[in-house]
Amino acid sequence: MNEQHLKNWFLNRKKHTQESVVSELFDGIKRGSIVALSQGITLLENSTDLARVKANELLKLCLPLSGKSIRIGITGVPGVGKSSFIEEFGLHLHHLGKKVAVLAIDPSSEKTKGSILGDKTRMNILAVTENVFIRPSASGATLGGVARATRESIILCEAAGYDIILIETVGVGQSETAVHSMVDFFLLLMLAGAGDELQGIKRGIMEMADGLVITKADGENVTKAKIAQREYLNALHLYPVNRSEQITNVLTCSSVEKKNIDSVYTLIESYINATTINGFLAQRRKEQEHFWLHETLKNALLDNFYGNSNLMQDLSKLEKQVETGEITPFSAADILIQHYLNQKK
Repeated sequence: MNEQHLKNWFLNRKKHTQESVVSELFDGIKRGSIVALSQGITLLENSTDLARVKANELLKLCLPLSGKSIRIGITGVPGVGKSSFIEEFGLHLHHLGKKVAVLAIDPSSEKTKGSILGDKTRMNILAVTENVFIRPSASGATLGGVARATRESIILCEAAGYDIILIETVGVGQSETAVHSMVDFFLLLMLAGAGDELQGIKRGIMEMADGLVITKADGENVTKAKIAQREYLNALHLYPVNRSEQITNVLTCSSVEKKNIDSVYTLIESYINATTINGFLAQRRKEQEHFWLHETLKNALLDNFYGNSNLMQDLSKLEKQVETGEITPFSAADILIQHYLNQKK
């Protein structure tokens, strides 16, 4: 066997091994194996070139089995009780016979290098419940990377037969927009009596919300929760009509007393049914696919640009010229883009 034949044999062997690994993962995911699903999501989170090739092959196999779940985004400020709410809500869905997956987006991990595994331990009952899958976001990853992995993880969870996918934001800020771009229903959890019910900082998030829930409506907080509910309802009337043609409702609930948890799912189910009939749900998912196509392209181009050592040397030189006033930032950018395009010829 000559050197070329030996090289071809190794390449074919490597390709066969990779295909076998992807095929085995896919078979396991189809059977509902949590181990296979976890390994598949880990593959999605891996940013190496080889891992991306394998991840894309796995996604291609899973895609025909996806799209049948209800995707629900859940957000709220720290201390609002997201973990407690998700646990009780997930248990309610389990009692209805639903398979539930909980995924998380944690943009704060880039700075803290922390993990949100604490959320999994706080959901100690839900975490060990049959037909429930909980997956924290990758520790130390950027928001863009975590969001992409979460978006792709939805496809794998749906291929594994999960009926309800809950996407939780752990941090605050841009993560709300990321979650909104991948769900069918965006749920905003709010606290009563926090002194900031109608502040403008909440307006952007409130406009995205398909439903609001005032949490911790128990004990002495019941009256405060009712007052906050009325205030939010009045404020929402001032907002433009939603494209979904559905009124954004406001509910109160208590995870401790397990009150009105069922009403939240009734609200979501009613919204899904109505938007399925009027065609908005299908349109929303098409727009989301369009959004993620462009986001992926932008991120790929940025990675390609900033991963080029020659361009980074040029960038360093031009930065100094910009600092000294020899050249404008706009001219420097034009020069770098031209260098980038010339290297691609």
